[in-house]
Amino acid sequence: MNRLQKLFAIKLLHTLIWCFFVSVIFYILYAGIWNRVTAFTWFAIGLVVGEGIILLLFNMFCPLTVLARRYSDSTKDNFDIFLPNWLARHNKLIFTSLYLIGVMIVLIRVVFTHG
Repeated sequence: MNRLQKLFAIKLLHTLIWCFFVSVIFYILYAGIWNRVTAFTWFAIGLVVGEGIILLLFNMFCPLTVLARRYSDSTKDNFDIFLPNWLARHNKLIFTSLYLIGVMIVLIRVVFTHG
C-alpha cells in the first residue's frame, strides 16, 4: 500500500470508530432521557471512560491521529477522519458535553427513580 492508501484506510477506520462512539454517546442520552437505564447504559458509560483514558495517554489525541500523521503533513483538523473540518475541530467539546449531559441525566434518573 502506498501513503495515500494507508491514510485512506486510517481515515476510514477512524471514521467508523468515531461513528460507533457517537452512537454510544447518543444511546447514553437516550437511556437517560427516556429512563431506560440498564446494564448496557453503564457499559456504554464505561466504554467512553475507556476512550477518554486512551486520549489522556496520547496527550488528547486519538492513536489513529498519531498514526495518520506519518502519512500526511496537512494542518487541517480533519486530515485523519472523514468529517467536516469544523466538526473535527470541535469534536471533543461537542461530544464530551453531550456525554456529560447524558451521564448527569442517567445519574439523576438512578438516584430519583431507584433511590
